[in-house]
Amino acid sequence: MIFCSSWQVAAQSTSLFNGKDLSGWHIDVPAMDEDSTIRNPFVVRNGYLVSLGEPRGHLITDEEYSNYRLEVEYRFPGEPGNCGVLVHASTPRALYEMFPKSIEVQMMHENAGDFWCIVEDITVPNMVERRGPKEKWGITEGANRRIVNLTDNSEQPLGKWNTMRIEAVGDSIKVWVNDDLVNFGYDATAREGHIALQAEGAEVEFRKVHLTPITEITGEIK
Repeated sequence: MIFCSSWQVAAQSTSLFNGKDLSGWHIDVPAMDEDSTIRNPFVVRNGYLVSLGEPRGHLITDEEYSNYRLEVEYRFPGEPGNCGVLVHASTPRALYEMFPKSIEVQMMHENAGDFWCIVEDITVPNMVERRGPKEKWGITEGANRRIVNLTDNSEQPLGKWNTMRIEAVGDSIKVWVNDDLVNFGYDATAREGHIALQAEGAEVEFRKVHLTPITEITGEIK
């Protein structure tokens, strides 16, 4: 395993959401292939980027990124449900003809910070304890793709804003929820790619999606 002992975060961050429209993003919603009249599940409302939850699909950055800190502020304004941030996303519809090849950082209510392996993989400490029996691990349909987080007690009450910070550096991914470190993985099988937000059944509002490059990575040790 390789750990980066130090790195430098650039001073200037970039907002991936301009507060007005979905410039810089594109959608992949399979249900819209056959019926173009179906509503787009990703809209801008009252200055927020909103995933309406249905129909299911993904909002994907036009650009690809590597070595960055991503800060997302989100809330479930109504019923609790499911959503996620996908990092290092590449091949569309690689899993269940829906999910792009990626590593998902879970945002599901009361499960924020889980990893889900989507035709990519990642390793964490205490792997058997957090993923289950090794013979059942996998990255495709039917396999144990979920790696549970370190704590489910970091989220705000339903309706309140949560802050999720993801640092993807080299082949490692660290996740904080409301300043609690909730997951850390290494030996990821992808180091770069698009960033995606999900429509996965529940309405979610985003008021911040900021990306800050991480530069001058030093002190790698094995």
